[in-house]
Amino acid sequence: MIRNPVIPYAIIAIVGIVMVVVFSYIGDNQRQAMNEEENGTTEETEEVGEPDEVYANSCVSCHGDDLSGASGPDLTQVGDRLSEDEIEDIIINGKGSMPDGLTSLEEAEVLAEWLADMK
Repeated sequence: MIRNPVIPYAIIAIVGIVMVVVFSYIGDNQRQAMNEEENGTTEETEEVGEPDEVYANSCVSCHGDDLSGASGPDLTQVGDRLSEDEIEDIIINGKGSMPDGLTSLEEAEVLAEWLADMK
């Protein structure tokens, strides 16, 4: 009985093509989920804590426990110098040596409102 030597290669090629399609589909879903998470458009809603908790988790290391500043500037009277929108923009986009993305958009909004009252 003579076997066709091409059949094993054809089977391997078909299995390979199926695997590429499956992995592409899985990768695309993961990329889409990562983009949604990055842009804050996930369907899951995370609870935003109190402003002082958000501050303690994201800001205290540079601005100090009492907002008086450490490696970052003093925030005790930041509401006199900047509007709520300006504060929120700095929290979201960073400024100077402050990096962007330290909080979610919702946390930035709550934190900016709280800091704008510091006068």
